[in-house]
Amino acid sequence: MNQLKQWKNVPSFADAREEASYWADTELDPKLMENSLIVPDARESTTITLRFDPRMLARIKRVARSRYLNYQSMMKQWLAERLDSEVRMPTDDKP
Repeated sequence: MNQLKQWKNVPSFADAREEASYWADTELDPKLMENSLIVPDARESTTITLRFDPRMLARIKRVARSRYLNYQSMMKQWLAERLDSEVRMPTDDKP
């Protein structure tokens, strides 16, 4: 089996059949895969601690599981959506 060591060595294919044949006989070098991963900068987020009622957390986890999501990611998404709606919402104290 051939091993692909650089992305620039992937040829152009005439059709899907030709591409399938190529990948059937070619594997990616593990180092190529490792170097292709995007590693987020640790400074892009801050860790915080929140205390939840265990029953509420269990419900959140059930909802996340039913959506095939990580519960923490789902909670961040919910918070971002709510923050956006709060920022867009006009307040009563403005003239």
